[in-house]
Amino acid sequence: MKSETLKNAAVSTLVGATLVTGVIVLAPGWGKDTPPPAPGPVARAMTAAGSGAPASLSDLDALIRDRERFVRDHPGDEESWAVLGSAYVERGTRLGDTAYYPKAERALKRSLRAVPAAKGNVAALVGMAELANARHDFAGARGYAESARKQKPERWAVYPALIDAYNGLGRYAAAGKAMDKLLELQTGPQVQGREARIYWNKGWREDAAALAYGATANSRTPTEKAVALHREGELAWERGEAEEAVEHFTKALRTVPESHRSLAGRARALAALGRTDEALDDYRSALAKLPLPEYALEAGELYESMGLNGDAATLYELLRKQVTRAGEHGVDGDLVLARYEADHGDPAAAVRRLQGEWRRGHRNVHVADAMGWALYRVGRPDDALPFAKVATGQGLRSALFSYHLGEIERALGDYGPARRHIDEALRTNPHFSPLLAPKAREAQDALGEPAPGGPADVAGDGYWPLDPPEDAPSGAAPPSPSPSPSPSSPSSTPAPVASAAAPLPASASSPSDASDASDASDAEDASAPEASGRTVVPPAAAPPAARPAPQLRPVQRSTSPAPSTVAPGNS
Repeated sequence: MKSETLKNAAVSTLVGATLVTGVIVLAPGWGKDTPPPAPGPVARAMTAAGSGAPASLSDLDALIRDRERFVRDHPGDEESWAVLGSAYVERGTRLGDTAYYPKAERALKRSLRAVPAAKGNVAALVGMAELANARHDFAGARGYAESARKQKPERWAVYPALIDAYNGLGRYAAAGKAMDKLLELQTGPQVQGREARIYWNKGWREDAAALAYGATANSRTPTEKAVALHREGELAWERGEAEEAVEHFTKALRTVPESHRSLAGRARALAALGRTDEALDDYRSALAKLPLPEYALEAGELYESMGLNGDAATLYELLRKQVTRAGEHGVDGDLVLARYEADHGDPAAAVRRLQGEWRRGHRNVHVADAMGWALYRVGRPDDALPFAKVATGQGLRSALFSYHLGEIERALGDYGPARRHIDEALRTNPHFSPLLAPKAREAQDALGEPAPGGPADVAGDGYWPLDPPEDAPSGAAPPSPSPSPSPSSPSSTPAPVASAAAPLPASASSPSDASDASDASDAEDASAPEASGRTVVPPAAAPPAARPAPQLRPVQRSTSPAPSTVAPGNS
């Protein structure tokens, strides 16, 4: 599937220790009645956490066992409960075992009962923020992390959780400010790696690659190096450099064989190189060791691209079970399930799920892209276009996002912009999806070359910029777009599978995502997505040719499920 989106969406957790890091560094002592532990696995875990590095899984397990024993004899020790709860979250995240999350919640709440947050229990607040991020409850995570920051603004361990929460909410300017503060307070490979991802999301690819390389070179432990190598592999894959990605992922696995995420990363890169048998082996291993629904979706789409529809259907069913199981432990799996539904199930159901995400304030680029694509799949490209523009408007160079935008524009007859964005997708990563990359090449061939004479619309999309030119009269509208005629009709405009009900009443413009003020209104305003901190709205006096402001329109439930692209039975 659209692997580059899923591995960033959802979750927005690092492939390394963030939770124990945040708590241990905040704890001034190691239990009130015991001396510091002797050198060993527990001490190594503490040392790694104190420097912001990930602990090995074996050391993390030793830490958990140690704190479990301690709190049995010292049930009122809030620091140990906080460490234990955060260690549960980290272990669950690194092994894809969401059953650890309820245990983490109980431990963290025990810590808060012993010493409430208002009395300075910042360690438990950070743990609760990371738990909320792991469950994709970004609004809750922001609340916990901002409370911790207000109490201890100079504690560096507060900021990773805050950055993840802001990114999940689509508040990228606020995330950037939190990153700046983190850089003032802490250095090291993990901070470099997080900064690399921030740069990548802005489209600064060379800077991101340099930082990722520096994180690898500065790593001090095997686990830390494996995390850094995995990050380099991710960036190489997103640049379309599959061979380099395979090399980085393989090095990560050689450094630490338990780097299960690198198995999935290597699988998608091997598939791009045509080494499908090796790719499927890696996917099977990854799913056995790290059972995440996004990996089931990726592997299913690889099987489907090979014509093995029965195997694909089996993995899609596994995806549903994984999302259901995670949901029982408090994890929001609507994004990955909506991506599955949009292409392989009921696109109208995908729209409804994503409407819920948007209303909950999850207005990041991954949700915006998924919403645009799902609306396109139900035959509503006019409604889809503003969301697709939000996804591509933050600077992230995503082949998947560009392809989705191009297909939406093609369905609208905007052939010039469609050609440009589909070309951009294939330049960014020619093998971004085993199912969609071939369709992108077909669309590229169908669109052909631009008509002679140059574009009539220099901006390339028929829209004014978000701010009109200074010399434009008040209320002026953009000229009607005049795209060049298509050399051939679009080959795969989807038929609607569900009719749209009446639009929701338009509400007030949503606040800027760059604001540092409280965003209580964010979750209430679902009338329009945000791009670059401003609401995308049409000119005040738009002519009939202008497209309407993006709105979340309710979708009626289908009387029968949409036909799946997977035929029953194994081929």
